[in-house]
Amino acid sequence: MDESYEMRAIAPEVLKQLRITDDAGDPPRLVVEDEEGGNPMRCCLGRSRPHETIALVSYAPLRRWARETGATPGPYNEVGPVFIHPEECDGWTGPGIADGIRGRRRVLRAYTAEGNILGGRLLNDGEPTIEEGLAELYGDPRVAAVHVRAVEFGCFLAETRRV
Repeated sequence: MDESYEMRAIAPEVLKQLRITDDAGDPPRLVVEDEEGGNPMRCCLGRSRPHETIALVSYAPLRRWARETGATPGPYNEVGPVFIHPEECDGWTGPGIADGIRGRRRVLRAYTAEGNILGGRLLNDGEPTIEEGLAELYGDPRVAAVHVRAVEFGCFLAETRRV
């Protein structure tokens, strides 16, 4: 992995809050038994197991990032659904790119340190790879963070940050 950035799951202290009240101000709306498994988990960047109980919560990744960094995401302050384990899990231990976020179609969204969207990159059937797309985006010194998202639903999968 390129050493100019690191992959991050949702932080344990944030997960603790989301399990009580999510970023839309609601308790976890849905706790389901995942029949087939395979849903991307944002707490550990893995995939759910068949018949595992998972929680669906609203999460605002740029809002959380802005609180830490002083950025102002303004109109990019999206809130969307993410799956997490309803109880504490092992989390993401890195390094590298978590296999749980890989997929056929992904989009990378790059943000400046001020919280503005700077650009993006579509990843289609592994072309380019996540690693190649991130290296390309982080080649621009203005990029402070890049989010990995699913194309079909636009769901937030993981955050990377410049180190």
